[in-house]
Amino acid sequence: MGAIADIYADLDTDEVSEEEFREAVAEKVEQMGGLADEETAAMLLAHELNENEVNAVADIEPGMDEVKFLAKVMAIGDLRTFEREGDGEDDADEGRVINVEAADETGSVRLAFWDQEAASIDEGQLDVGDVLRVAGRPKDGYNGLEVSVNKAEPDDEATIDVEPGDGSSIDSLTMGQSDVDVRGIVLDTDSIRTFDRDDGSEGRVANLTIGDETGRVRVTLWDDRADRAEEIDPGTAVEIVDGYVREREGSLELHVGDHGAVDEIDDEVAFEPQSQAIDSVEIGETVDIAGVVRSADPKRTFDRDDGSEGQVRNIRLQDGSGDIRVALWGDKADKEIAPGDEVLAADVEIDDGWQDDKEASAGWQSTVVVLDGAAGGAGGAAGGHSADGASADGGSASTGLDDFADGSADSGTTDESDDDAGEGESVEFTGTVVQTGDPVVLDNGEETMSVETTERVQLGQEVTVRGVLRDDRLDAADVF
Repeated sequence: MGAIADIYADLDTDEVSEEEFREAVAEKVEQMGGLADEETAAMLLAHELNENEVNAVADIEPGMDEVKFLAKVMAIGDLRTFEREGDGEDDADEGRVINVEAADETGSVRLAFWDQEAASIDEGQLDVGDVLRVAGRPKDGYNGLEVSVNKAEPDDEATIDVEPGDGSSIDSLTMGQSDVDVRGIVLDTDSIRTFDRDDGSEGRVANLTIGDETGRVRVTLWDDRADRAEEIDPGTAVEIVDGYVREREGSLELHVGDHGAVDEIDDEVAFEPQSQAIDSVEIGETVDIAGVVRSADPKRTFDRDDGSEGQVRNIRLQDGSGDIRVALWGDKADKEIAPGDEVLAADVEIDDGWQDDKEASAGWQSTVVVLDGAAGGAGGAAGGHSADGASADGGSASTGLDDFADGSADSGTTDESDDDAGEGESVEFTGTVVQTGDPVVLDNGEETMSVETTERVQLGQEVTVRGVLRDDRLDAADVF
C-alpha cells in the first residue's frame, strides 16, 4: 500500500479523504523546507488529526478544545427556539437548539445541536440507540457536562454496551437519561448541605432515597429543590418529575434541578426490599440486610481530627440466621429506632468489629428504613410495602421475621442470656476503660463498674456493657 496509505488507513477517519491527506502531506513537506520526508510529514499530520480524540466520555472535561468521541443516543429532547441578539432591532434572528443525552460504558454527556442540525433531529433524522461519532467543544452546562456539537455522524459499525430505558420504573433507569418521571415511596432523607461553587456562589444539595417494586435509587436534589428533603417524611409516595440520571461511584443516581420537581401523590406505591442473610455477609462487602432490632444504644458524640463533632449510635439487628451490630453515623444516629422495630439497612459496609466480630457501618451512602409492616426475611424479598405500610396485595406485609417480633427484641436492659443467669440484676453501663485485664474497670465520671468479659478493650475507650450484676461485678453478655 505504501507508507502514506498505511498511515492514512490507521487514522480511521472520514473527516478528510485520502486524496486530501496526500495533498496535505505534500504541503507539509514543502513547509518544512525538506527537513522531513513524506512519511515523517504524514505521521505529523496524523498526530494533529488525532490529538483531540478521547478514549471515552469519562475523559471529556469542560474547557477542553474540540474533542472527538463515540457515544450512543439515550434520549432526545424537544426543539427549542430563541432570539439571537443582532447589531440592531432588525438584525435579531431565531435560533434553534435541541439537546440529546448520549453515553458510553464510562459516563454520560449532553449534546447540544444547533439550528439546521437541531431541525433535522426534530424531523426524525436521529433515533434513540444510534451511535454517533461526535466532534464538539465541551463545557460545564446547566445539568453537568455538555458538548456543543460541531459535527456528528452515525457510525453503524461501532458498538457501545449501554441500553436506553423508558425511566418509568426504577430498574429501567439508564445512564444519561433526562426528562425522567418515576414514582416511588420515600425510604430515607438526609439534611441539606451547602458548598461553594467556582464562581463564588453558594450551592445547596440534599438527598433522599425512593423505592418501588423494582428497586430503589438515591435522588440528589439541587439548590431550591433541596428543601424537599426536609419537607417530605419517609413513607410518603412521590413522583420525581423531569429528573436526569447520572453515575456516582459506580451507581446510578437520579438528579433533580430547577426544571424538576418532587411531588407528593395519593397513589399507593409498593416497595419490595431484598436483603441478604446476616450470617452470610463477609468483611469488605457492601450489602443490604434486614431484621428486628434486638437492642438500641444511646447516641454518642465524638470529636473528629478536624475539630468537628460527629455522632454515632449502635443497634443490634437480628434475622433468622443471626445478628450483627449496625453503626448508624451522622444524621442516621438521630433516627427513631427502638427494640422491636423491623429495619432495612441498605448499602451498609461490613467491617471487622471488636473480637473479630463483623459489624455493619451505615454512612452517608447507606439507607436505613424502619418498615411499617415488616422487613425482608433472611436472604429473601420482603412483602410489598406501600406508603401506608400495607402490603402490595392489600394485606399486612409479611417478612419472615415474625419469630423475633415477640420476646427476642430486648428493652435495652435485658439479654437472652438472662434465662441462665440465676440471681442478679440485669443492668447496662457506659463508661471509659480505666483498667484492662481481669476485671475490666469502667468509669462514667460518677461511679466505676468492674466488668467480667473476654472482649478486648483499650485504655481510654468508651464502651457500653450489658449483663447481670452480681456481688458488685457485672458479668457482661454484650460489650459494644
